[in-house]
Amino acid sequence: MVLSGTMSTSNRQIRLAARPQGEVKPQDWEHADAPLPEPADGQFAGRTLAISLDPAMRGWLDDRPSYIPPVGLGDVMRAGSVIEVTDSKHPKYAPGDHVVGVFGVQSHAVSDGRGATKVDLGRAPASTYLGALGMPGMTAYFGLLDVGALQDGETVVVSGAAGAVGTVAGQIAKLKGCRVIGIAGGPEKCAMLTEELGFDEAIDYRAGDVRKALRAAAPDGIDVYFDNVGGEILDAALANLAMKARVVICGAVSQYNSSSGMRGPSNYMMLLVRRARMEGFVVFDYADRYGEAAAEIATWIGEGRLKTKEHIVKGTVDDFPDTLQMLFRGENVGKLVLELQDR
Repeated sequence: MVLSGTMSTSNRQIRLAARPQGEVKPQDWEHADAPLPEPADGQFAGRTLAISLDPAMRGWLDDRPSYIPPVGLGDVMRAGSVIEVTDSKHPKYAPGDHVVGVFGVQSHAVSDGRGATKVDLGRAPASTYLGALGMPGMTAYFGLLDVGALQDGETVVVSGAAGAVGTVAGQIAKLKGCRVIGIAGGPEKCAMLTEELGFDEAIDYRAGDVRKALRAAAPDGIDVYFDNVGGEILDAALANLAMKARVVICGAVSQYNSSSGMRGPSNYMMLLVRRARMEGFVVFDYADRYGEAAAEIATWIGEGRLKTKEHIVKGTVDDFPDTLQMLFRGENVGKLVLELQDR
């Protein structure tokens, strides 16, 4: 079956043209047209509705060992997205179905269904399936509850707290009975954390000494530190750990564009002093439990106990490079999504 109605005559794509040195530049991308994909037996094709933008994308552009192979030169940029099926030769997918998966930065995609999940846009918008009900939500859930071994009544600090993962992580910690302190950039973001999302306190890292502010906000120390930024803020948190604290390494957005290499923590000996542990994790390791997390998060959203924060940019595939830079300039609040208008 084929779903009619699309006016596109080609598949617009963003491909990696060069390995970035430091900050990603416009010339690192190729804007290209390819033929519209047609499904073979066991495949379905679709048009892209929304594309996820994530800080981890910067790491995928570097040719160095990581948890996932780098995007190849000349390849379509890797990205999660939601598509609408337009043509199907797959028994489990029909035209009109909506599917979330890693389909890349392109206006159309074809898939055999591996790694794809059907979603109901009548229950939540595409942006939420890329945010709180997608990888950021899964990351916050398993990072806090499994890696962080969160316990009721603990003091939790979340850096990058106004981002896609941070907004969910802080709210989950509150739902689990913890005292939550968020670190974000600017008074508007800090006000959003406390006034809209229920964080107990928010620290503006641009406004002064973060280490001193953490000591005042958490005088008995930090039990769980959920780190999204690395650098100086990670060092400040390490200096304020409680006994048996857990430091969860989710990301290091402050370091991704560094041309001189990542700065490691200088206060790591506090892990010894406080008998604490620091552990990194990759959300893909929990893939067989995504359903468990999504069900609980969806319940919280439905009950109004967890609020979704999404920053939606309306545009075309060609707007991807500029939109990606918003993450590293700290311009987004919550999950950053490019919603395509050229379908």
